[in-house]
Amino acid sequence: MTALRDVDAQQLAASTSLAARFYTNTAIAEMERTAIFARHWQLVAGLSQLRDRGDHVVTEIAGTPVIVLRDEAGNLRAFHNVCRHRAGPLARCDGRGAKVLRCGYHGWTYGLDGQLRAATEMQDACDFKVSEVRLPEVSVATWRGLVFVALDPMLTLEDLLRGTERLLGDRDFSDYRFDRRQGFPVPCNWKVYADNYLEGYHVPHIHPALNLLLDYRNYVTETEHWHSVQWSPMEGDGRIYRDGIALYFYIWPNLMLNILPDRLQTNRIVPLAIDRCRIDFDYFYPEGADADERRVADQDFSEMVQAEDAEICERVQKALASGSYVPGRLNPKRENAVFHFHEQLRAAYRATIV
Repeated sequence: MTALRDVDAQQLAASTSLAARFYTNTAIAEMERTAIFARHWQLVAGLSQLRDRGDHVVTEIAGTPVIVLRDEAGNLRAFHNVCRHRAGPLARCDGRGAKVLRCGYHGWTYGLDGQLRAATEMQDACDFKVSEVRLPEVSVATWRGLVFVALDPMLTLEDLLRGTERLLGDRDFSDYRFDRRQGFPVPCNWKVYADNYLEGYHVPHIHPALNLLLDYRNYVTETEHWHSVQWSPMEGDGRIYRDGIALYFYIWPNLMLNILPDRLQTNRIVPLAIDRCRIDFDYFYPEGADADERRVADQDFSEMVQAEDAEICERVQKALASGSYVPGRLNPKRENAVFHFHEQLRAAYRATIV
């Protein structure tokens, strides 16, 4: 019973962090894969990456390879990226203008609607019908110019993102162009990285340059049912960023939207093992935005901050695995979004245990 008590709901003013076992036990990672990642929406692309027929992106959701594409009729579709013959890949990387999906293992060919069109040298197979084979389909939806997929969603994308409009207003990213993706491997559990993102408490101590950009005294963190947002006035010198508001959204379970003037950066935490994850940084800029020099400076700055985060997250993961750590008290003012995230996790764990 003692082990089960640490998933009970808490109150913010008296809250503690999650127990170390949730960051170090491989059984927890498997539970999260089925109870969390297979049940919730994952950001996979911007609309600029899927504008024309045959444009496609590949990803993996809860261990399942997925391909998202624009079909012949111009609709967005998502399928398992797994040939129904012997599990070969239909696409190994993102691409443009594909006319068909052809398995790289044995050449079976599918239409952009997921229907098998040709199976090489299968004419002697008894009772085999090409027309009866198709790829399993995956839910796909869009929001403000971003494309999401889900294997078995427990709620709609609209419900997941309800409440974000209060700070976003009518801001839309449909005219933002995808610039590049940078993947950062980090030797920590995915939740260690999420916990770190969810509070500005560490900014003055870990990120000296970022601390100069943000107004820590007026740094605000708010929570909704399925997301939290941190926001702060910016005190930049104009070389990289204009004056404005920095918005940092965390969308359950593993998505970050970093919104600065004339820049959207999305981060998706991809669990790789109990003590390893990868952070996919995607950079988007408005069409016709400032030239490459400012973009390079923006990305260099982001990578510097990421390196600082990765270093502290690695140290925290080692400490969690040491046997020394017992759950510490959370700061109600500065770590309310960490508490909010932990309550979402505890609820998911309780539902699985029941």
